[in-house]
Formats: sequence, structure tokens, C-alpha cells
Amino acid sequence: MRAALLLSLAAVAPLAAQSAPNSKRTVELTGTVLVNGFFNSARVNNSDVPQFADSLPAAGAGGGAIRQTRLGISVTEPEVLGGTFAGEVDADFFGGQQASSGGRTFPLLRLRRAFGSVAWAHVQLLFGQESPLVAERSPRSLASVGFPDFAGAGNLWLWLPQFRVTAEAGYTLRLAVQAALLAPTSGAAQGLFATQPDSAERSRRPYLQSRVRLGWGPTDDPNEIAIGGHQGWLASGDSLFQSQAVTVDTRVRLGVVELIGEGFVGKALAGLGGGGIGQSLGPPPLGVPVRTKGGWGQLNIRLRPEVMFGGGCGIDDPDDRDLEDVLGNPQGRLKNFVCEGHVELRPTGPLLFALEFRRLKTTYPSGDFAAHHLNAAAGYRF
Repeated sequence: MRAALLLSLAAVAPLAAQSAPNSKRTVELTGTVLVNGFFNSARVNNSDVPQFADSLPAAGAGGGAIRQTRLGISVTEPEVLGGTFAGEVDADFFGGQQASSGGRTFPLLRLRRAFGSVAWAHVQLLFGQESPLVAERSPRSLASVGFPDFAGAGNLWLWLPQFRVTAEAGYTLRLAVQAALLAPTSGAAQGLFATQPDSAERSRRPYLQSRVRLGWGPTDDPNEIAIGGHQGWLASGDSLFQSQAVTVDTRVRLGVVELIGEGFVGKALAGLGGGGIGQSLGPPPLGVPVRTKGGWGQLNIRLRPEVMFGGGCGIDDPDDRDLEDVLGNPQGRLKNFVCEGHVELRPTGPLLFALEFRRLKTTYPSGDFAAHHLNAAAGYRF
């Protein structure tokens, strides 16, 4: 069950309402309270939402967390600059935890997506923080909300500030051409408060992305296939390296069956959510851009409206030669392969439940390391 809070502009901002008494603006408050119980058979990089297996000695563990709870606010207004305005703010509690004995139960608020868009008959302008244009899709999962499933295993996903324009033509078949300027980022961690420019920002150039999309079927539930391109730069010392990718993604629904996925080939892609398993440049002093290829696919079956089950796999496979040190020995993570199976139950009303099993196998110079992750989720929507 989903309850929407519809407020008139006068209720939200009385002064603005006085100057625009005929406004049809609506504001909708939504959220999902989600608790996850989990068990890991071996050590992983992140206990409750793992992306890859760790090479340290095995250490299984189990626990629970509620930090994948989400809150959202959406705004719509039908008459803005001759078009229709839509905006959204999407936050969760996956921003870390307090450095205290109770820190795990006091998660920090994190802004995921926040954007506004104006749509005309065949053109849309979007500004704010959203998924990369060339990697908009993510698998369906109630176990991986803080990080989407297959992050670090073929899923480029990191939400980035951007300006995007889309031009679309057609009705039965809809062809769209898209272009975007994105904030450059290397994916490097920042400090608690003050930020410093990373290698992508020191290039003094934005990320550039484009995408061609073909859609068909209902506009509110479309089938799509698209190809995209990414161009960025990283500054390292006196050198300027290129970050590049060609991507393909699709979403096709045939009756009760849905197939979604994406693939890519490129180099220096850690800034797009962990491409190259989080490695853009090889070890110094060589430090060459890490070439990598990967992708993921997921099949979902919904025999009844309240029940869905399915599964999928993802892989990210950097070129070992780009990870070699001066002695010719590969360093870091050489491959990451993840498969998952899930079932979701959404009975009539606000409740939702899910069970997901995931197997992660990560290759290091010392060999393959595997971990099993079992996740049970329960929550409610409003």
C-alpha cells in the first residue's frame, strides 16, 4: 500500500502560493522501511551488501541492518517553461555509521539521487544527481539497495551530478538521442568534511556521455535497447589519461518474463561505480589505464502480481597486463564474478519480503577467493 501526501502550494509555501494561486503543483512523500538479516560464509569487502570476496583469511559472519531504508520526495507541476516539470529527492541511511559502540544502529543519512527535469513534446532537460547516462539500469533486489547488485561485477552505477538532454521522436517505435555533461570523479574516498580534487577533477574537464535508445511498447512500461559512449580524463603527475567506455543495455518484457542487463568495454572506469573492480590505473610507477570488460544480466518472472522470482550473474574482468608491476607481476583484483537468485513477496498492502542468495568469486594474484551471502529482507512501503 502506498500513501501519498499531496500538498497544495499554499500549504507548502504560503508566500509563493499568493503569487501563483492557480498552481497545480503536487508533492508526494514515499519511503521504504527495510531491515536486512544476512550471513556471509567468508570475508567480503562489506558485510551487509558485499561486492567482492576478500583475499584475507576466511571469517564468516552474520548480522542485521536497517540502513537500506529509503525516503523520497517527488514534485510535479504541469506548466513550467511550456512543458511539464518533475523533480525527485531520493535518500537512504547508507552513508556510514557513527564512530561509537552503537554506531551500527545509528546509520548516517545519504543523498542518492536528486534531480529536476522539464519535458516538452519531444525534448527533455534534466539537471541534478542521477545514474550515469550510459549505465542507467540496475538489477532488481531488496538485498542490495545501498549498492546495486553486481556493483564491481559488471554494473556501472555511481550517481553523479550532471546536465542531460534527451530528444525523442516516434510513437510505436521511439528513437531517442541523449547527451550529458557529468561531474568528473575517480571514485577515490574523501575526508569527513573538507574535500580535495581527485585525479579526475584535476583534469579540469567534465565527463562526456552520449546514448542512442530505441523503445517500444507502453510508454510507462517500455521495452528498450540502447548503446552509449563515455569519455573522461584522469590527471596523474604530468600525464593525462583517458577514461573511455562503450556500453549496451536492454530491458525487454514478454508476458510474465522480464530480461534486463547491460555490458561494457573500456578503460579507467573506477569512477563509474567500480569498473575494473575499482581500479582505474595500474600500480606505480607504470600506472597505465586499466582496460576492462564486463556486464550483467537478470531474468525475472512474475507469475502473480504479488510474487516475483529470478536470478542473474555479473562479471568484471580487467586486463591482467595493465595491473602488472615493474617486475611483471599482476597486482590487485584480477576478476570478479557474482551470481544471485532471489524471490520477492509483495502481498496486498504495505508489506514486502525477500530472500536472496549470492555467490561471489574474486580472483587475486594468489588465487580465487569465494564467499556465499544469504540475505533475508522485510519491510513496508508508504
